[in-house]
Amino acid sequence: MDTAQILRKYQIIAVIGCSRDVTKDAHTVPAYMKSKGYRIIPINPSGEEIMGQKSYKSMAEIPYDLKDRIEVVNIFRPSAELTGIVESILKEKANFPSLKVIWAQLGIQDDKAKLLAEKAGLIFIQNRCMMRDYQSKISFSV
Repeated sequence: MDTAQILRKYQIIAVIGCSRDVTKDAHTVPAYMKSKGYRIIPINPSGEEIMGQKSYKSMAEIPYDLKDRIEVVNIFRPSAELTGIVESILKEKANFPSLKVIWAQLGIQDDKAKLLAEKAGLIFIQNRCMMRDYQSKISFSV
């Protein structure tokens, strides 16, 4: 499944590393996706509210009625943290029955994390900007 198909099919995105700082990509990208109709669930250990929505300290803190609807986890954290993040998501995978995709933003890459995710049956995208893919593959194809 390519990124255009993913962006058309999946609409509920948990964003690990979502930022309150409007000058950071970790804010502008999720805000853009939200403006296009996606449901964004911010994950930030220091943010109580981001983009007018409750922010959770971790994936584990998300209430179950929301956990079971998350389809994509979008990650804005350093590459060195990616394997650990994927491992923690996989430990809780049973709590995320709708999860299909882990997407590491542009500049974030770790082949070990990719292997772990794919071995668990998830689609893994790395080193790609979700907003740019939307703009180039969805906006212009309508």
